[in-house]
Amino acid sequence: MRKTFDFYFDFGSPASYLAHTQLPKICAQTGAQVNMCPMLLGAVFQATGNASPMSVPAKGRYIFVDMKRFADAYGVALNMNPHFPIITTTLMRAVTALQTSADPRIQQYMDAIYQAIWVDALNMNDPIVVDQVLSKAGFDSASVLAQANAQVTKDQLKAVTVHAVERGVFGAPTFFVGEQMFWGQDRVEQVIAALQASAPA
Repeated sequence: MRKTFDFYFDFGSPASYLAHTQLPKICAQTGAQVNMCPMLLGAVFQATGNASPMSVPAKGRYIFVDMKRFADAYGVALNMNPHFPIITTTLMRAVTALQTSADPRIQQYMDAIYQAIWVDALNMNDPIVVDQVLSKAGFDSASVLAQANAQVTKDQLKAVTVHAVERGVFGAPTFFVGEQMFWGQDRVEQVIAALQASAPA
C-alpha cells in the first residue's frame, strides 16, 4: 500500500503556501501521497493559546523576511499581502467542499487561491475579488460558494480543525508522517526523511 502523509493548512498562512509548493517534491522523492487536511488556523490558535507572529510587530517584520528567503530558495514567488490578515473561512470551506465531493479540480482551486493571496496580493476579503479569481480559474463561483456554505461542509471543516488540535497541531502548516508531527515550511527535508524511513501505510 502506498505511503501517505497528512498536511494541515490554511490559505491565510504564507508558510502553508510555501510548504504547498514543495508537496510535489515530497511526493516525487518518497513515492508518498498527500492527504490534504484543510483547517481553520484562527480556531486552532484560539484552542491552543497560540497567535500569529504578525501580532508582534518586530516578529512580524522578521517573519516575512524569513519567508522570502525560503521562497527564493524554493524558486517561487512570494509577496506580502497588504490586505493581511485574509479571513479565509469561506475559502477553507470551499476547498473542504471540493474535497468532500472528490472534485478533480481541487489542486486547481488551491493553486488559484494561493496565487491570489501570496503572489498577486489580492484582497481576498472582498467577495467581488473572490468571484473574479474563481471565475478566472474556471470555476462557477456561485456553485462553489453554495457548496462552501452548506452545513455539511461547515461541520466537516470544524471536525478536521478539532481533530487537528487533538493531534497536537498549534500552527500551519503541520505535517504528520504516521504520528510523527512536523511543524513549519522549514521541515520539508525532515518529512522526506521520515517518509523514506517509514513502511507503507
